[in-house]
Amino acid sequence: MEMQKDFFIYQAQTTKFAAGFEVEKAEGNYIYGKDGRKYLDFVAGVSANTLGHSHPKIVNAIKEQAEKYLHVMVYGEYAQEKPVALCKLLAEATPDPLEITYLVNSGAEAIDGSLKLAKRYTGREEIVSFKNSYHGNTHGALSVSGNETHKREFRPLLPMVSFIEFNNENDFDKITEKTACVILETIQGAAGFLVPNDDYLIKLKKRCEEVGALLILDEIQPGFGRTGKLFSFEHFGIVPDILVMGKGMGGGVPVGAFMSSREIMEKLAHSPKLGHITTFGGNPLIAASSYATLKEVLESGLMYEVEEKEKLYRELLVHPKIKNINGKGLMLAVNLGSPEYTLDVAKKCMDKGLIVFWQLYRNEYLRISPPLTISKEEIREGCEIILSVLHEN
Repeated sequence: MEMQKDFFIYQAQTTKFAAGFEVEKAEGNYIYGKDGRKYLDFVAGVSANTLGHSHPKIVNAIKEQAEKYLHVMVYGEYAQEKPVALCKLLAEATPDPLEITYLVNSGAEAIDGSLKLAKRYTGREEIVSFKNSYHGNTHGALSVSGNETHKREFRPLLPMVSFIEFNNENDFDKITEKTACVILETIQGAAGFLVPNDDYLIKLKKRCEEVGALLILDEIQPGFGRTGKLFSFEHFGIVPDILVMGKGMGGGVPVGAFMSSREIMEKLAHSPKLGHITTFGGNPLIAASSYATLKEVLESGLMYEVEEKEKLYRELLVHPKIKNINGKGLMLAVNLGSPEYTLDVAKKCMDKGLIVFWQLYRNEYLRISPPLTISKEEIREGCEIILSVLHEN
């Protein structure tokens, strides 16, 4: 237990109740502990390990790139094989007018970059975001996140940010000719995997077009096949002006990106030049992993299995203690009624060999966001553990 002891002494913590679970290795859809046990992973590093752990194509891509070169120059100066290939493949896999990608280090940095881009392109200052939204924890991303409890102690944040209610069309009149952008998660994550109603996003995009505001969609969680499409906006009949991605994009390495049309994106290159700059964004090692992940997601057929896997989860997770299940695809939030009970269930599932988690704002929801590689047999195995814990407690 020496490593766990050092973990709590030397590594900064984010809560007073971190598990301190000691990891030995991770492979496929399992994490192996130093306790000699293996644990089925229903969380995927909070939606980050799209293809599970240590996927051979990702590991090989990283090894091959590491033997060639690592960091060589700050972002945007040198043409490097894997970053270029990644951006080209993203352009080929997404609808017009999305065509050019800015690679950064994390989803939160991509949010900050997208906000700067929207302000620069429109010449406006006001931003409209959503109540209960979550976009990250840098100052810019925190400013447009919609939970005051998580923001209060860090004010002042960005000015001229207002918040409207998700799925409420009556709030559209707050989007005006002064609005630079509207930013929202296509599926609200921390709030419990809330999905937009019917044609809500179509009407929202229309309102943005009427007043000349840009629509930014945060696909950091649902992107890269998690909902059965490469990006979840493809389910809802719109294309954003700016698309933000991260988490599952790298298959287990830190990465983020924002994507737009050339007309919009080129504004960051002048007046002033270096409108956004990053040293390690587009790192070739990270780009190699991201390219391997994207290529496998597009070519493996895993995306086309997501709908059936979602149905299986919903068929199996039926119990009097389950109030409802939110979400789409392999991002599901299981309502167990209270934060205390949900945290207890998560702990007891871990004791039985299953990793589950909870939602950031809505702790009464149990998070299920496994790798896309999860098998139906593993889904049954994990759901049996959840149900056994619910029966016993």
